[in-house]
Amino acid sequence: MREYTTQEILELMDRFAQNKLSFLELKNEGFSLKLGKETPQAVVAAPLPQAAPAAPAEEPDQAPQGNLVTSPIVGTFYSAPAPDKPPFVRVGQHVSKGDVLFIVESMKLMNEVTSEYDGTVTRILAENGQPVEYGTGILEIQG
Repeated sequence: MREYTTQEILELMDRFAQNKLSFLELKNEGFSLKLGKETPQAVVAAPLPQAAPAAPAEEPDQAPQGNLVTSPIVGTFYSAPAPDKPPFVRVGQHVSKGDVLFIVESMKLMNEVTSEYDGTVTRILAENGQPVEYGTGILEIQG
């Protein structure tokens, strides 16, 4: 049985998101992966009161202060490897290419997102446990 790496699965999900596919199913000797998109529907909702962002989250509408790291997939953002563990990165922390920055859980898979940049984390835009879409800005790194 061929085992797929997390990177291979992430690349497949990324290509799925970039193309106008609505459903994909992959089966291979005991491995099964299903990807699907819901069709967008118009929703009318009353605005909700805005809560102040939790520290160290920053306002996402500020001008970029460096390289924006975005979510590669739809899922849930987690800043730490487990609830009782410290976050992977904090504002002001220096990171190097390849360092784990955060996790996006998608379809019960924990996907580690690594840095493509050397630099300092200047802003964290998402809150722990927040649902994120493909391309959602998560944090900024200034090099």
